[in-house]
Amino acid sequence: MAVSGIVLLLFVFVHMLGNLKLYLGAGPLDAYSRWLRTAGEPALPRETLLWAVRIVLLAAVVVHVQAAYSLTRVNRRARPEAYRSPRDYVAASFASRTMRWTGIIVALFVVFHLLDLTWGTANPDFRAGDPYHNVVESFQRWPVAIAYIVANLALATHLYHGAGSLFQSIGLLFRRRRAFATAFAAVIAAGNISFPLAVLTGVVS
Repeated sequence: MAVSGIVLLLFVFVHMLGNLKLYLGAGPLDAYSRWLRTAGEPALPRETLLWAVRIVLLAAVVVHVQAAYSLTRVNRRARPEAYRSPRDYVAASFASRTMRWTGIIVALFVVFHLLDLTWGTANPDFRAGDPYHNVVESFQRWPVAIAYIVANLALATHLYHGAGSLFQSIGLLFRRRRAFATAFAAVIAAGNISFPLAVLTGVVS
């Protein structure tokens, strides 16, 4: 769970950094999109590195989901009978108690996100090879923008618990791990949520 989580944390952070080029205009964002497909040329065929990253990410997702499923089964076997009185949570935070649901929300959103901005089947104004146009057209639709914001709030909640607990899982304990988790989740949420807000308010058009 922790190792696959680290891979996904790194991707989320790098993905957000790349998307910040939206604020530089169409040229830089489109150039970045082209670079992702040509990185490694001419030593490697076009999109080889991109597909390598995709395969690693897919493997990390599969391992992460399988680990979550296995941990859930272990927990249920440890307590086959439900609590007979209302739970009084002392150490378990809201983020830790909702990891399953925030994970499901994020997973469903990733599928829509790919359909919307990668494959274009969920974006009626999609133009292949024009990510700036696609982002603007997508986030001008209020339902999509709201869904994006809600999904990223769920992602931030998921990241807060995950980024804080993964160090404990791999045996690296330090006093600032909760501060790191809070800062990491806040940065990802602020960066990602800023994109639909910037389009809706006309800052990016």
